[in-house]
Amino acid sequence: MSLVANIAASYRRPGDVLGRMLAEGAREDRALALCMGGCIAMFVAQWPRLSREAYLSGDDLQMLLGGSLLGVVFILPLALYLLAGLSHLLCRLLGGQGTGFGARLALFWALVAATPLMLLHGLVAGFIGPGAAKGLIGLAWIVGFGWIWIAGLRRAEFGAGTGA
Repeated sequence: MSLVANIAASYRRPGDVLGRMLAEGAREDRALALCMGGCIAMFVAQWPRLSREAYLSGDDLQMLLGGSLLGVVFILPLALYLLAGLSHLLCRLLGGQGTGFGARLALFWALVAATPLMLLHGLVAGFIGPGAAKGLIGLAWIVGFGWIWIAGLRRAEFGAGTGA
């Protein structure tokens, strides 16, 4: 399936999507590409908010973008690898039989699949600013990301049924 079709399918049956990805075999290059793609999308999603912040506060936009680039594209992937490792260890303690690759793929795929909500959150933060709309979209992003990650982790570690 294409990337866009997999993202759309992840909101309905995230376990099935991750199961298909796992069936293709353990390819760390694909996992790293998903991680970096998700982080780059997160960086792009922050542009409208950072632009608004620079305009309102008089700060230099280039400095704000540089700090965001460093944090999101260079440091966040390391934290995500650590989080995936910790989630794998926790699942092993709970009886999981999966691999570290499966745990990484579940986390990185959740980040990529939640990208549309992340981009919408960035647009709302940049054009509307703080308020109920931004909070609601942020909550939707957290719930969507969590739903896809947990369902994928269940599939990767426990082989839990089809679908979610």
